[in-house]
This record gives sequence, C-alpha cells and structure tokens, in this order.
Amino acid sequence: MRDFPSCFGENGVQVTDASCSSVSRASHNVVTCVYKCKLLGQSCFITITWSKNLMGQCLSVEIDNFSNQCLCKFDVKPSLFSKRKGSKCFEVNNSSKIDMYWDLSSADFGSGPEPLGGYYLAVVCKGQMVLLIGDLRKEVRKKLNLTPALPNAMLVSKREHIFGKRVYGTKAQFCDNGPVHGLTIECDTLGVNDPNLVIRLDTKMVMQVKRLRWKFRGNQIIWVDGHPVEVFWDVHNWLFGTAFGNAVFMFRACLAAEKPWESQTFSDPCMPAWPCSRSFRESKLSALDFSLILYAWKSD
Repeated sequence: MRDFPSCFGENGVQVTDASCSSVSRASHNVVTCVYKCKLLGQSCFITITWSKNLMGQCLSVEIDNFSNQCLCKFDVKPSLFSKRKGSKCFEVNNSSKIDMYWDLSSADFGSGPEPLGGYYLAVVCKGQMVLLIGDLRKEVRKKLNLTPALPNAMLVSKREHIFGKRVYGTKAQFCDNGPVHGLTIECDTLGVNDPNLVIRLDTKMVMQVKRLRWKFRGNQIIWVDGHPVEVFWDVHNWLFGTAFGNAVFMFRACLAAEKPWESQTFSDPCMPAWPCSRSFRESKLSALDFSLILYAWKSD
C-alpha cells in the first residue's frame, strides 16, 4: 500500500516525515487556508498562512494562478505586527493592480496563530472585492467604499496543526455558510493493548475505528449537515513511530452529485483503497469540494 502523500501526487500533502519528530511545537503552530477565486479573468488560488513562533505572530498571503505561477506575495513579519494595520498594492501583468488591506490592531489571537475575531483581511481587484475574511466586514466596506458585491472566493482547503495527549480538538466548517462544528479526535495509545479511534462532532460520536493497530490507515464516510464527508486517517507514527510523531487526518467534503465511495474498490477492509487518481492540488479545483487536513501532535 502506498503511503498517504503519494496518493495525492508529487505535490501532495506530506503526511509522514521522519524529521518532524525533532522539531519543536512552535514550528508547527501554523494554520493555512486556500481560497479559490476568479481574478483578472482566470481561476486563482489565494493562500493565507497564519503562524506563531517565539518572535510573535506572522501572516503570509500568496496569490497563484491556475498554472501555479505566483502573481504576488505579501508577508507581515513579527517585527511589523506593531503596525498591524495597512495596505499594499501589487502590479500584475504590467497593467492590472491587486490591492490588499488588513487591520489586526484589535485582533484576538488567543493561544493559536489564527485570529479569533476583531480583524479583517481584504483582497481587491479593479474595484471589486475578491476576498474578505474576518468579522469587521462592515468597517472595511465602509472604509473602502467599493461597489456592493459579494466576494467570489470560496474556501477549498484548510491545514491545521493540533496538539493533545488523548483528545485533539478544533472547529470545522465543511461548506460555505454552513454551521461551525466542534470537532474532536480521541485516541489513547499509551499503555493500551488494543487502542481505538473516535471522532466526534459537537460531542456526538460519528466514527469509531477499533483494532487500530491493524487499521492504522484507512478511510470512511460520515455524514455532516446532510452531505457525505470522507475521512482519511494515518496514525502509524502514533503506534509504531517515535514518541513525538504526528498523525494526519483529512476530512474531504464532497457536495457534488458524485458520491466519493462509488469510484473506490475495497480489496481488504483493513487496507482500504485510496483516491490515488487525483492529486491534492487537483482536488482543490472543484468549487463544491472542501478538504480539512489536521496534523495531530502529541503534547509532552
């Protein structure tokens, strides 16, 4: 059976990395969101990365076209976060301009790298709002005085690092304008002869995997808000790796008419087939698909 990242192509998500065990928690305090949008007449991806290290908070915004060519990139380093508010203009294709506006002066970051509220980040092109995130939407619309229009960007993937000893938790929204769910992953591997894996949404158990030592990799369908969500897991490092290894979980929401399980053939229930026909990059192209990837690290 091929390892998890190879099933998503050469540019796929890195699931297991032997060198990760020696890296500190601070280096993994990262949340990355990828949005698909129409920009300058073409499909583009806007990647927003929030990170936190010993120096403080960091923000990175990158816009790539369909050919994976970087159109522009902007970083707010910890040394610049004292400003926490500003704008920047980028010239693209020698004629068009892309404007970015941000205000993090009142942002509440809590203990993680991603702000919980009190902020906005906007991407504007030709007087039209392309992307707007944060809860200060009224403020930014009033400030920029733009033509009223809904941003066309759609969240297609999110990658997050989570930490715990037995229980790992985060918030998850599987479709635009859908409800935000509390997502928890429970797995006790210390001193347990036959560990099992439990996934809960809003405290309700939606999936359980027993005999985990035999099923350390696999996939299963759950239903969230009336739509199928395919769950992939790889807990090999938790069971057979180093004490500081990470597990990886991917929740892929398929809101299209196609049922994700119809194209798969299961030859062995302990080693299910992976969707190797499409790379992770390609899986982001459908506006009706969303992937949440969680890197779960055991705390000291």
